[in-house]
Amino acid sequence: MKSRPNSLRCFSLTILLVLATPRAARAEQAVAYKYSDYRESGGRVTVATQSALLQSDIGLAWHAKITGTIDAIAGATPNGQPAPAGSDQVPLSTLHDRRKAWTADFSRQFSRVNLGVGFGNSRESDYVSNGWALNAVTDFNQKNTTLLTGVAGTFDDVKVRFQPDPAKKRTNDVIVGVTQLLDRHTSLTFNVTLGRATGYMSDPYKVVQVDEEFLPGIFLTRTFGENRPGERNKGLALLAVNRAFSEMRGALDASYRIYRDSFGITAHTLEATWLQRLGSKLILSPGIRLYQQSAADFYFYDLNPTGIVPVRRPVDTTPKYSSDFRLSKMRTTNLAVKLIWDATPWMKLDAAVERYVMRGRDGVTPDSAYIRATTFTVGARLSR
Repeated sequence: MKSRPNSLRCFSLTILLVLATPRAARAEQAVAYKYSDYRESGGRVTVATQSALLQSDIGLAWHAKITGTIDAIAGATPNGQPAPAGSDQVPLSTLHDRRKAWTADFSRQFSRVNLGVGFGNSRESDYVSNGWALNAVTDFNQKNTTLLTGVAGTFDDVKVRFQPDPAKKRTNDVIVGVTQLLDRHTSLTFNVTLGRATGYMSDPYKVVQVDEEFLPGIFLTRTFGENRPGERNKGLALLAVNRAFSEMRGALDASYRIYRDSFGITAHTLEATWLQRLGSKLILSPGIRLYQQSAADFYFYDLNPTGIVPVRRPVDTTPKYSSDFRLSKMRTTNLAVKLIWDATPWMKLDAAVERYVMRGRDGVTPDSAYIRATTFTVGARLSR
């Protein structure tokens, strides 16, 4: 059995395409490559990622950007079963897979509007996602104010055990945002995103465990696939500020995001990144991201005390249940530092290290379920 790590359970084409809005200033032609090594503590999941980007202006008004990504995923991750009696180590299931993905974005600059369209595909052995997006960035007030509007969607096929045909999942998202230049050093951004997902929302590799009385006083342990609701509505609001400090040769990017969905999850994210120029060619960029969420209404670490009776083939009226730790009440911290070197006017190199720590907050789910990971990334970009 296998189960995706939290960061790679599903390639979110919607988020990638909606937020990949056109940039006002860019090189005429550029090619970039990145290699990333993600490793969870305790010998759990490792992910080696290689990605490449090619972008170019086409004439005076058109711009094209194409990306490609390959992930090699291996290791072990919690499958949803509770820790055995007398132990605090939750059971793990091994996984091994390779993901290939690509996106293509094309934009056209009109007098005051930049219109962009994007397509993408992500493919694993048991999960195929196709996505699309349409974005428009309109400037007002002598380009001191910009309005972002966009729509996006995905069409996913999920291979489910004991089911001959792939299950379907569909998502649609809408984003509206405004960026206001407050002065020559400061800009403020506010975005609102609404989304809806329908279809197969469960993880086909996560299970729940119950003890059933087989004979008087004799119990048999059984596992069942989790059963999440067949739809998920979500809303997200983002407030971000960018402030340059010329006297310090630095800049601050800071943001706050609140998220709420129909699963019952409310999440808050605080993020801050400082960009410090060192000399004429180096930029040092430390950052921190703090995240906190409530549990999904149907999350149960141990299903036995609930009285819920799971079934092999759930229907709409079947109670919802999941023991996936990613739906629990938790808090995460991400610390990162990045170094950017403008080696030449046409070549830029970068390297980064990140430390990610997840902690439970429900007082029930064992600490062994949660992730601690380190990521190393190196990249190069050539442009002219």
